[in-house]
Amino acid sequence: MSEMYHTIRANLNEVERRIAWACARAGRNWREVTLVAVTKERTLGEIIAAYQCGLRHFGENRIEEAEGKLVHLRPAFQQDPPLWHMIGRVQSRKARPVAEAMDFVHSVDSLRLATRLDRFAGELGKRLPILLELNVSGEPTKAGYPAWDEATLEAFLHQEVAPLAQFAHLEVRGLMTVAPIVPEPEGARPFFRRLREIRDLLRQEHPFSPWDHLSMGMTDDFEVAIEEGATMVRIGRAIFGPRPSEQKPLEGGSKQ
Repeated sequence: MSEMYHTIRANLNEVERRIAWACARAGRNWREVTLVAVTKERTLGEIIAAYQCGLRHFGENRIEEAEGKLVHLRPAFQQDPPLWHMIGRVQSRKARPVAEAMDFVHSVDSLRLATRLDRFAGELGKRLPILLELNVSGEPTKAGYPAWDEATLEAFLHQEVAPLAQFAHLEVRGLMTVAPIVPEPEGARPFFRRLREIRDLLRQEHPFSPWDHLSMGMTDDFEVAIEEGATMVRIGRAIFGPRPSEQKPLEGGSKQ
């Protein structure tokens, strides 16, 4: 195996160890947590090496980048296909290629987008699992349904959720959020806890979905997210190392 494989394997071992310890602290089974490897800006060689290490869930932020990779990777992974997760913001006009290429969409943030995804999934004869992205911090740079205070949460619960039950080709499976960048991981805990509490309210008020997934936590804070109930963590840097764009200062955004 290549040096790249051995580096990713060592990093992955450490990430899996930390996931297991976080689960143990929370009294959870580590099998409850799905590790989604974030492959934004990663080369085909890196993704193939990660696949060889056993990873079967990959997350992409931009559909254009994902499509360029999948042309080459789908044939290589044909015997044991991984699941591809769209974790970045999706513009409504990009709904068709997302429905075609992705197996799971984490970032549904409007009824308009859900309507288009349902339409195109139906044309493809598939049911598409989705998560609803919530902005629980109030940061203006964050995407997602507003849900950072009681007023925005009430509007979300009573106006935005019920229409989603009508879609025949979407499976609403839970919630996703991106926590603010904070100096210490512990600072992200209130945002993860809020998402879990909103999920619990949804189970009571809108039981058309099992609301069984919470996608939250990235390289800098995934252990805290797991302690607060994450079922999916989106990790890039801790597996692959810094992305090329991280060699220079970033403005806004978040590190996965």
